[in-house]
Amino acid sequence: MVNMNRLSTADRVRVVAALVEGNSIRATVRMTGVAKNTIAKLLAELGRACADYHEQHVRNVKAARIQCDEIWSFVGMKDKNVPQSRKGEAGVGSVWTWTALDADSKLIVSYLLGDRDVGTATDFMNDVAGRLANRVQLTTDGHRSYLDAVDAAFVGDVDYAQLVKIYGAERPGEARYSPAVCTGAKPTPIIGQPEKKHISTSYVERQNLTMRMGMRRFTRLTNAFSKKIENHFYAVALHFMYYNFCRIHQTLRVTPAMQAGLSDHVWEIEELIALVG
Repeated sequence: MVNMNRLSTADRVRVVAALVEGNSIRATVRMTGVAKNTIAKLLAELGRACADYHEQHVRNVKAARIQCDEIWSFVGMKDKNVPQSRKGEAGVGSVWTWTALDADSKLIVSYLLGDRDVGTATDFMNDVAGRLANRVQLTTDGHRSYLDAVDAAFVGDVDYAQLVKIYGAERPGEARYSPAVCTGAKPTPIIGQPEKKHISTSYVERQNLTMRMGMRRFTRLTNAFSKKIENHFYAVALHFMYYNFCRIHQTLRVTPAMQAGLSDHVWEIEELIALVG
């Protein structure tokens, strides 16, 4: 096994390449021969660096349409298995990743980990509003926490609508792990004058699939879930940095960051690693 002190740039590239393609840490150990603790340490350092870069540089984004959504995962154990002594403990049980995506450039403008409550919604929307350069049309799902959060963050300077989905009855048996079938969606203008044809969350929902495919921690019905909230955050930060700056979008033929004017080239994994310093 290779330890951190002897990890060459080539070894780091192989490790990061495996992680961003959806492999777990244990699978990456088997593929690269790098020690588990070394990979975890690299993920932590790189995840922090990616989060810092996003915080500083994904700003003043010129966009027309922003779509927002939340995706569920858990850390340590599912809510039903959390012992009474740990109920309410931060970073244990359900964790929601909130994302805001530019429908045209496919750039992830903002992301935040937290609960699915008003407080997290408010923090998230404040961050989204602070990263945009102009008035946008904003679409979210029908989650009620968005209503006050959007109003407080944008103070009316937004064209906002919710796409309220209508679901059928839950399915019994083997289908219990799948959501109920969506039987329709009702576009509902909330603030300003959103164009009805652009009231959609289809792109950000597709991004949810990219997250589940690109991060082993988000895969359902496996034992690859995050054991610590810090590592969960680092994996998310690395994923979005790679998605925005390194991964060429199949439709755009460039990266989201290039399409949004935040980068003039496709980043190589070596450039990601260089963020660590």
